[in-house]
Amino acid sequence: MTARRLRAASRPAQPLFRRSPLAAGSLATCLALSLAPATLLAQPQGGRPAAQAPRAFNIPPGPLDLALTTLARSAGVLLSFDPQLVQGRHSAGLEGAYTVESGLRHLLAGAPLKAVAQADGSFVIERVAADEVAALPVGYLPAVQVQARNAPLQTEKSDRYGVIATSTATRLALSPRETPQSVTVVTRARMDDFGLLNANDVLANTTGVSVDVVESDRTYFNARGFDISNFQVDGVGMPFTNGDQLGDIDTALFDRVEVLRGANGLLTSTGNPAATVNYVRKRPTASFQGSVGLTLGSWNKRRAEGDVSGPLNESGTVRGRAIVMAQRNESFMDHYALTKNLAAGLIEASIGPRTTLTLGLSRQANRPEGTAWGGLPLNNADGSPTDYPRSTAAAPRWSHWDNTDTTGFAELTHALGNGWNAKAMASYRLLKADGKLFSISGALPDRATGAGTESWTSTQLTDETQKLFDASASGPVELLGRRHDLVVGVNAARVHNEASYQRGAGNGTAMIAPDGWGNYPEPAWTGGTGSADFINRRESFYAMARLNLADPWKLLLGLNHTRMRSEGLGFRAVPRVYQESKTVPYVGTVVDVDAHHSLYASYTTIVNPQTQVDARQALLGPIEGRNVELGAKGEWLDGELNGSFAVFRTTQNNLAEYAGFDTDGGFSYYRRIDATAKGFELEMSGRLSPDWDLTAGYTQLSIEDATGADARTFVPRRTARLSARYRVPALPQLKLGATLRWQSDIHRVNGTQAAPDGSAILARQPGYALLGLMARYDFSDRLSAHLLLNNVTDRKYLASLYWDQSLLGAGRSGQLTLNWKL
Repeated sequence: MTARRLRAASRPAQPLFRRSPLAAGSLATCLALSLAPATLLAQPQGGRPAAQAPRAFNIPPGPLDLALTTLARSAGVLLSFDPQLVQGRHSAGLEGAYTVESGLRHLLAGAPLKAVAQADGSFVIERVAADEVAALPVGYLPAVQVQARNAPLQTEKSDRYGVIATSTATRLALSPRETPQSVTVVTRARMDDFGLLNANDVLANTTGVSVDVVESDRTYFNARGFDISNFQVDGVGMPFTNGDQLGDIDTALFDRVEVLRGANGLLTSTGNPAATVNYVRKRPTASFQGSVGLTLGSWNKRRAEGDVSGPLNESGTVRGRAIVMAQRNESFMDHYALTKNLAAGLIEASIGPRTTLTLGLSRQANRPEGTAWGGLPLNNADGSPTDYPRSTAAAPRWSHWDNTDTTGFAELTHALGNGWNAKAMASYRLLKADGKLFSISGALPDRATGAGTESWTSTQLTDETQKLFDASASGPVELLGRRHDLVVGVNAARVHNEASYQRGAGNGTAMIAPDGWGNYPEPAWTGGTGSADFINRRESFYAMARLNLADPWKLLLGLNHTRMRSEGLGFRAVPRVYQESKTVPYVGTVVDVDAHHSLYASYTTIVNPQTQVDARQALLGPIEGRNVELGAKGEWLDGELNGSFAVFRTTQNNLAEYAGFDTDGGFSYYRRIDATAKGFELEMSGRLSPDWDLTAGYTQLSIEDATGADARTFVPRRTARLSARYRVPALPQLKLGATLRWQSDIHRVNGTQAAPDGSAILARQPGYALLGLMARYDFSDRLSAHLLLNNVTDRKYLASLYWDQSLLGAGRSGQLTLNWKL
């Protein structure tokens, strides 16, 4: 047998391409012994053999052969294996204190391999014989585990743009190639490299996703032509009550963001068949780590971050993490500024050999000034486009919309045995908003005089309480001589929304555009009032089987049965009452064509109650949608690089589309449409070479209503996203990078006003590209400097055509970050 014997200096630290086996195991052994320092091969004090002494490991997920090599190097032991045994296999990584035997067992979990101890203290990796399989759980290499935590999907230490597995689609840790839908993961490395400090930045750089910044502190997202309303934290969540995001969600708390495009009816049950966005929290670590970051940027941007994690007791059975952030910045828009801060704490305790309890609490407070409630008019009264300076702001400084997001959660995981795991999670979230707001109403401005617009002011108070419980179990079953996977779970959620407003005195005061906007005085809050108070409830049961029909063929079958209820009153005492029950099927299949390529298909439906109302304040009723996707996926360079091609068809019936704003009642109203989106996507993500990391994607689609006419024309039909990073070989401390965001032209017909000749008024945003550049220099293992330039060409563009008003996008900006690792 041709084998490898490994220790610290026997191979490069991060090989990526296929490696040739050594000519003979004896040659490798001689080289390893000759290069090994004495301290590496020495036994620990007290004469305890190295293989029996627990030691700390920190091995990231990746190719199995690389993980085995790293363990052997760290422990100072010799390890032999046939490269063919591990070729193409992956490891979930290793973090914590293990003996060599238990560490090897953990790395080999899921593979038909075992580590056999030799008389000289070395180990040999061998294939498990068929008659040994049944005995493995009780007799195979009993683990002597002091403390460990299994977090195979964490990305913060991988320094990569690609991932080995995701779980948003099925709750199973499947590789991108094994997942029968399109999925993009924005890793911690990519967020750090390009300064993706909030959810808007992350999703704007994600394949197939468009971000509509309709106001300075409110955002809508869409994918495949439709609004995204499914948002999760750690794989569990609920749709936003109103389909939009209020405020700036900071990413300091998260390890990664997974975006599953298409319907996710199996786990989310409700929402649009556009995409599911899963924010995955950072978790406490088994070994100490910490960092401090300071950022200075354009428009007086100042930001400080701190992140400390590690064991809280001597044995390491209790671990903690604390994250803090504070930021203050002005803006390219006159009068606008934002102050925000974040504090989070997590405690993780191993309360038994198989049981882990995690408790967490986070609070983010946003305090904006000069909040834009709505945008600027897109057209003049004669139909011509407006062209205001980028700094133009309608809102005066007193306009604000403070919001605070406080979330607490408890999570219990337990290894049931025989590969089965159970997880239960309960969370409580309180969203509070308090605003005094100014917006532009009335007619479109006269191009010559600026007359026509009017003032509209109102307070906004909102308290939204979200309670959520989810419990699930997953594991393998044996059937007809093959191993299959099952997931079963239940989910219950309750959302209580209380809101009120009071109008300002003097609403409807005539103003001259644009000079009369930003200096409008704060009114007396003595106008009309209104309130809303309603409760949404949801209970779901879900189950999924991943059937191993043949070595190259997997079939995923699932269902989700959900009951949804609402009670209470909306504004103007309009009843917010509905009750729906729906069983949603999920079908997916993956067929391996060869060792590197697969074909896949998936189908699911979805139902989603809507909070939008028509011009009479009547609820529009639930959306019913479905999604069909076919595609091909590839996996190369030992899984370091993944690619996909997908064609999709997404249909939604009874979809709410913005139709106008009722200035008398002070509410937006919508119309019902049926729409179908068809298109295709291409994406590649991962490591091209030891020096190149890349994520690139392209989406093209069409959207038609029931008559075949173009619908939702404010959604770009073609988008491209690129993020690339290069480590300069001649100067390894230096990394250079670039991002590119491109979209085709979009347009919108004004739904409330026509030109003087009766023709439709059209707003148009031509296609545009935004270029970003990055340079990072590591002065040492602890200190680094990071320079970012955004919108390098200073392209002027509209941030959205979702409404009949819009803000302008930010111009050229830069920031410098210093980061110190403790």
